[in-house]
Amino acid sequence: MNVKIDTKEKFTVISPIGPEISANMTAEMGNLLSAYIKKDIPHLVLNLANVVKMSDEAAFSLATIQHEFYEKNFSFVVCEMTKTVEAVFERLELLEVMNFTPTESEAWDIVQMEEIERELLGGFDEEG
Repeated sequence: MNVKIDTKEKFTVISPIGPEISANMTAEMGNLLSAYIKKDIPHLVLNLANVVKMSDEAAFSLATIQHEFYEKNFSFVVCEMTKTVEAVFERLELLEVMNFTPTESEAWDIVQMEEIERELLGGFDEEG
């Protein structure tokens, strides 16, 4: 799976280069994304602007991976879904459980807001 990786100060942006994420690419995609849970900067933005076709398996895998990130208190925001990819998530009723934004800039904002929220809640946890 070919991707562009752009590491920022607080998060990493991963952008698949190819137009399709097929069922046979699901495991490779899962391994690539899940590896970030163990990195120093575990927060991810997945930019799907180049993807016009996605298998149901890949969509379910992304929802599962995103859930794993949030269970570990890390951010994972999907952005710039094309209409065809968004339709897959909608048909599978995954949009309601996914954290996604129309633009990469908005995804950055969410990651930064979640970081502030974690810092604030972390401070309350230590006091109480």
